[in-house]
Amino acid sequence: MNPTATAWRAGWSRGLIELRQSFTNGADLFNHFFWPVVMLITLFFMRNASFGPFALATLALPSILGMNAAMAMASMSQHLTADREDGTLLRAKSTPNGMVGYLVGKTVYVAGGLVADLAILLVPGLFLVSGLVTGDLGSWVTLIWVLALGLVATLPLGAILGSVFVSVRSQGLLTLPILGMIAISGIFYPVTALPEWLQWLAQTFPIYWLGLGMRSALLPESAVAVEIGESWRHLETVAVLGAWAVLGLLLAPVVLRRMARRESGSRIAERREKALQRLG
Repeated sequence: MNPTATAWRAGWSRGLIELRQSFTNGADLFNHFFWPVVMLITLFFMRNASFGPFALATLALPSILGMNAAMAMASMSQHLTADREDGTLLRAKSTPNGMVGYLVGKTVYVAGGLVADLAILLVPGLFLVSGLVTGDLGSWVTLIWVLALGLVATLPLGAILGSVFVSVRSQGLLTLPILGMIAISGIFYPVTALPEWLQWLAQTFPIYWLGLGMRSALLPESAVAVEIGESWRHLETVAVLGAWAVLGLLLAPVVLRRMARRESGSRIAERREKALQRLG
């Protein structure tokens, strides 16, 4: 039996088990529902605002779906850093093809949790927000390929970031840059309302393109009037997200191998000692 195939199957099973357990644990259930509920409350208060002829909440809901998809990057990074800190990665490293199985499992867990979170947001959002296009099969096909490509673009980047940060506490350094990207990516307000140089900056990051792709899937064709160039730019979406995916898939294995080689019991003990000193 091929050892790599065995590792993939084990990782798949592990990911499904962790995903199932996340819906039976109180803390994980809170995490699944907290941000979708916050976003639904935000949409509720935006329901009477408008941008031109379009309701701002209608424009924002698909964008928020894209934002949440991009946040899989932060989730992957946080899980990997936590597992590195508590020794889970070291145990995976010590078994044949253990890192392969670990990464497959973590990818299944994060991606599955993300899909569940998007459903928790989208289903009630369809009743809260009017004007979305959901009766067309093409809309759901577009949503699926944008989400799939977005995950391929962001999850490897999350693995890279998780390899760089040495503790869960240091993950806080990600918060400000991510909030900055969200602010300029047209999530809560059309990006065309921003200065041109900020529009160009936003277009270099996956969050903007995931939001644009989700809007192209769920908004009526007339809504394209508020987009850059009055176009959904599907080819550009594939190109930019594809470029991020290639970059992440090329760099992630290299960074992860180097990180795994540096892990040892003594390094974990050293990090725990520093954490205890900070608590003391």
